[in-house]
Amino acid sequence: MNRTARAFWLDSPGRGTIREVTLPEPGADEVLVRSLFSGVSRGTETLVFRGGVPESQHAVMRAPFQEGDFPAPVKYGYLNVGVVEEGPEALAGRTVFCLYPHQTRYVVPAAAVTPLPDGVPAGRAVLAGTVETAVNALWDAAPLVGDRIAVVGGGMVGCSVAALLARFPGVRVQLVDADPARAKTAEALGAGFALPGDALGDCDLVVHASATEQGLSRALELLRPEGTVVELSWYGDRPVSLPLGEAFHSRRLVLRSSQVGTISPARANRSYADRLALALDLLADPALDALITGESAFEELPDAMPRLASGEIPALCHRVRYTDPDRDTHA
Repeated sequence: MNRTARAFWLDSPGRGTIREVTLPEPGADEVLVRSLFSGVSRGTETLVFRGGVPESQHAVMRAPFQEGDFPAPVKYGYLNVGVVEEGPEALAGRTVFCLYPHQTRYVVPAAAVTPLPDGVPAGRAVLAGTVETAVNALWDAAPLVGDRIAVVGGGMVGCSVAALLARFPGVRVQLVDADPARAKTAEALGAGFALPGDALGDCDLVVHASATEQGLSRALELLRPEGTVVELSWYGDRPVSLPLGEAFHSRRLVLRSSQVGTISPARANRSYADRLALALDLLADPALDALITGESAFEELPDAMPRLASGEIPALCHRVRYTDPDRDTHA
């Protein structure tokens, strides 16, 4: 049987296309997955789309099943949900999550897919990678009962963090964003909301995810003395200036990074599989549907990606749906 599939490739910065690819015969410990949905992580993927990955970070930024190299041509993405069409008996027919790019069908090692828990619909499970980032951030941040917390930046990652923090007992959590439309999202997630100038200060912890130097400066301003900012933003090739004079030292503020590429040292006894499984369990909460703010067909990606990158399509997670699977396999 000659198997073919279609994949979205970045041909050059700002220009994507759909290519036909040939799939290998799955081996004994591999699975053939038919995609149902994938997700576009607007922050990271649009940075990749515009060619903004600095050369020093090319190796660090590689996705698990990326093909090609930055800046282009490259096949990039990591939020995929599909059905196992062929593979070990324990996985055959299961709906699974995989860190795979936008492609109609693919073959990967069986260990690379994670079955969805009961109660987590396929359309919501595209958020697993982002919720996993939020889990790692909170392992790094170690919030305590009763903390006063701000999340600066109401994008996909910031909203995921706010959603998880809203479950902590006694915590005051406020999502801070320059877009007043994010107030509705915050309400759906169970968090408070404020514009940057109106945000509540004296915070024990601020999680920053706006990817702007103005947002990071505001995050420092919102801290109590000896408070901590956990930096989740990734700026690509853009330099960032910070007010580390002024009261930064006298107030003994802490600024620390968090990045999903490694497990938080605070949970060194956990594996990547443990972290992803936890993220999928947390997606049983229907409130997280508020993070999916748009959808298009796979065939529309070459048109949709430039509009997502420019902000013409405002999105947290933009979901890609896959249809007409019979076109992808030819005897």
